[in-house]
Amino acid sequence: MPFYPDFIQRLPEADIPFPGIRGRLLQAGDHQAVFLDIDPVGELPPHAHGAQWGVVLDGEMALCIGDETRTYRKGDAYFIPAGTVHSARFPTQVKVLDLFAEPSRYRPK
Repeated sequence: MPFYPDFIQRLPEADIPFPGIRGRLLQAGDHQAVFLDIDPVGELPPHAHGAQWGVVLDGEMALCIGDETRTYRKGDAYFIPAGTVHSARFPTQVKVLDLFAEPSRYRPK
């Protein structure tokens, strides 16, 4: 049985430019939510964008926000302020729900 229920799997696929990272896009007028399914792809390089809040639904990941690195596991939430440089490492399969305070962080495929 898939992790995400059918109605989430039917959401538009997000156009994510990183191999091994897939997402389903829930679009609102001034923000968006992305249900992510991330393979153990190693590191996501440092980058910055608008504010982001997320919660780990399954698995674990290391997230570096500014100068602080922390491991996040199922049930852990995080907040990345707008413009803050951050990076991530994915040693396991991870499911994450991310909310972005910008309407076009990702576009549908």
